[in-house]
Amino acid sequence: MSPRLVPGGTDRVRRRDRPIRLTVDGEPVSGVDGQTIAGVLLAAGRTAWRTDPAGEPRGVFCGIGACFDCVVTVGAERDVRACRRRARDGDEVRTQARAEDR
Repeated sequence: MSPRLVPGGTDRVRRRDRPIRLTVDGEPVSGVDGQTIAGVLLAAGRTAWRTDPAGEPRGVFCGIGACFDCVVTVGAERDVRACRRRARDGDEVRTQARAEDR
């Protein structure tokens, strides 16, 4: 998973970009329909959105949903793997703090 977004016009599969807008911790973030939440966060320059028990930053590690490092809350649903969930227009995403994990 890369922290850059290939513009639709230069993409080899000629996809059409449909912009979407979601909020992350109350801040508006723009993305493209079809991106995962992790993809939207990475393209917005956010490479970490949690910390581990030692206080080290965590974000996308495996990118395939196996490690659970990228979990976020989407609406009322906790522990959503950001690398597996497609972002939807209007999603309200909250990063999960360690204190909430317990």
